[in-house]
Amino acid sequence: MNDELPNILEQYLDTPDPGRLRPPASTHAPRILLLYGSLRERSYSRLLAEEAARLLRRFGAETRIFNPSGLPLPDDASAEHPRVVELRRLSEWSEGQVWCSPERHGNMTGILKSQIDWLPLAYRGIRPTQGRTLAVMQVCGGSQSFNAVNNMRILGRWMRMITIPNQSSVPKAYEQFDEEGRMKPSAYYNRVVDVMEELVKFTLLTRDCAHYLVDRYSERVDNDRPVLSGEAPMEHAVSR
Repeated sequence: MNDELPNILEQYLDTPDPGRLRPPASTHAPRILLLYGSLRERSYSRLLAEEAARLLRRFGAETRIFNPSGLPLPDDASAEHPRVVELRRLSEWSEGQVWCSPERHGNMTGILKSQIDWLPLAYRGIRPTQGRTLAVMQVCGGSQSFNAVNNMRILGRWMRMITIPNQSSVPKAYEQFDEEGRMKPSAYYNRVVDVMEELVKFTLLTRDCAHYLVDRYSERVDNDRPVLSGEAPMEHAVSR
């Protein structure tokens, strides 16, 4: 077998280095942003996001929940709109995210999608989502479905995020929360615990080397950035 690679530009080729996947570990709490996809007064996606945030804090994370009320439709306002600026700053702050949406017409809601659409792949030289971990969850008005979480996984990949394997889908969400808005004990609640535990683990595992995990040959070629011996990590790839 001929192992020659005549199409490769050697100066941009970076052979994966296990040592760079084990940098010094950060000691601050993992920073997790939670987004939800409904503006109803009793929004079950919001209640599920709030329950997830409680669990994340129990696992040692710092959390922020973005309220999408007042966020304009994509392209219907300037990127300098205060709610857009707030959302983008929270995304830059985050090291991991949770997306939680009702399923509507077999998909995530426009409210959830609009939040993601305001997060471009590049913003002021920073990628607001690239390399961050992601957990996806949905609430259902009827029987259990996975359409919304499956489509959010596609979206997460498009946004260059590290989407964890586990996920949560809560059927008949109106039966799963008490009058105070707390999730009742159930197998569905246990799955939410599983997902948040896994998200924190993956965030701790990847956050310090995310810049290296998402550094790409094609982008090094496009940016004329040759690989140097002992090259320092690309700190701009994931903001801190």
